[in-house]
Amino acid sequence: MTSFDSSPTLNVWRALLALAVVFVMLATTGWTAVRHQRAVVSPLRTALTAWEHGRLNGHALPSADGSPTRLGHFFASLTPHQRAGLAARYPLVVGNMNGAPVELRYRANRIALEQARQVEHERIHDKRLSSLGHADARQRMKRFALLSGADRKILAFDPMGAGRVAEVFGDLPKARRVSVVVPGVDTNVLTFQRTFRKYSAPVGMARSLYAAERAADPDARTAVIAWADYTAPAGLGVDAATSMRADDGAVRLNAMLRGLPGRSSVALYCHSYGSVVCGVAARGLPARVSDIAVAGSPGMRAEHASGLGTGAHVWATRDRDDWIQDVPNMELGGLGHGADPVSSGFGARVFAAGDAQGHTGYFVPGTESLRNFAEIGTGSYRSVSCADGHEDCRKGFSGAAAS
Repeated sequence: MTSFDSSPTLNVWRALLALAVVFVMLATTGWTAVRHQRAVVSPLRTALTAWEHGRLNGHALPSADGSPTRLGHFFASLTPHQRAGLAARYPLVVGNMNGAPVELRYRANRIALEQARQVEHERIHDKRLSSLGHADARQRMKRFALLSGADRKILAFDPMGAGRVAEVFGDLPKARRVSVVVPGVDTNVLTFQRTFRKYSAPVGMARSLYAAERAADPDARTAVIAWADYTAPAGLGVDAATSMRADDGAVRLNAMLRGLPGRSSVALYCHSYGSVVCGVAARGLPARVSDIAVAGSPGMRAEHASGLGTGAHVWATRDRDDWIQDVPNMELGGLGHGADPVSSGFGARVFAAGDAQGHTGYFVPGTESLRNFAEIGTGSYRSVSCADGHEDCRKGFSGAAAS
């Protein structure tokens, strides 16, 4: 296998190529295009305003962005009827509230999804919309109907814009180990799940990882979250070349992690631009996060794993056919994402990704990358297969498994 490290000459050429790409992006898309967009009323913001003015038994409702512990105590003090009433009255708020019981969030989000489906149904018959607008409404209506199924466990949902969503596989409250899949560019409510190339979408990634973890350790109580609850960059434009989307995503990711029930350990699986989100979030991660595994990463906004400021084990992998290896690893004036996580100088534990095939194949069943993900997720660190030239990726672990 070709070494992950690049020669100085190649790095210079990559840096020059990066600058050329940046100038083209700025000229064609405009630096201010992502900063000055027409204001649109957010359904979630409207719901939060209603919650702020709401009352229960004559008392004001707690702040929706309060600590998960405080909000957990609030819901624990209510009767089942009161909890159900709040979910029905403020579904978007309760469905996205870190600290609310997860089963109540699932119920609230089913209600919110049905309401969003009704909105799209009305848009289909809105004569003011173009044919493209009607087609978009039909797609969204179908997706919302699919996500609102009784078998779906939707942990977060926001219909605003391209949409945000997170889904749970497994029993989250009873899990001893939780894995969180953080996807990259072009992730939204419509691309959250795919029929064609399904393992390139968050739902397919999470389902595949959940099955692999159960196969790796049938006795392990695991749960996997497909977390697309941030506004990902659309395409490989300026957004993807900066950390702007990642900065907001990191805040949201850490808020979700702090609101998880129980004391389970957590592993993050960060793909492509998702690794930028995880890199920015790293310094603020709760102590329960034991592992960060990045795949196909353009960089983590750090020059070394130690610079991430986390006590979690940092893992990295890249398939030999992944085009991301041709993206220059640099950071200049906020553009680019820094050092290559699979380079020996970065200091991550580099593991093998055999048979992954390209940038979006890391979660395909039967691949070495997925098997290694599962070993990390179940704490079987000594069973992880290292990449060629990185045989020390298991260094420091003892025994067949670690917790």
